[in-house]
Amino acid sequence: MILQYLMQEFEHEVESSRKLLQAIPEKDLGYKPSATSWTMGELAQHIATIYYWYVGTYTQDVYDMATDQLESGDTNDIKETLSLFESNVKKARTALKSLTEDKLQDNWTMKVGERIVLGPMPRGIVARGFLFNHIYHHRGEMIVYLRATGNKVPGMYGPTYEDSKKG
Repeated sequence: MILQYLMQEFEHEVESSRKLLQAIPEKDLGYKPSATSWTMGELAQHIATIYYWYVGTYTQDVYDMATDQLESGDTNDIKETLSLFESNVKKARTALKSLTEDKLQDNWTMKVGERIVLGPMPRGIVARGFLFNHIYHHRGEMIVYLRATGNKVPGMYGPTYEDSKKG
């Protein structure tokens, strides 16, 4: 039952992520709010990349990022980032469909080489806390970036503040 809910949330939130990434204008990809922040293009690419992490989370008990071949593209090309996003979503969807309720309870660990960076913890907790919530966090940042550069934020959970002030 939980797996069914995760799949439904995944599909709904993929559409929200897609809307947000499609709202990013190429002219603002170099914007960054501070010296320690990512550029808008880097943040967009990170959001697209998180969807790839679903594969390692759902198909491996120990996911070693040091040995994985993460794809990346030009952070100054939003079309390339959108293409990466769509490719990673497809891979994530396949990995999610391979899960069972029992596998959600199996322990999972993320490491970089010999250094453990997350876990061990049940895969279902990782799905919510590391994958889903991680994307939501960075989408919130992207909304701030879009507003700071005077761009329209798409409604993802109903009308935006700006939409509600019209009329």
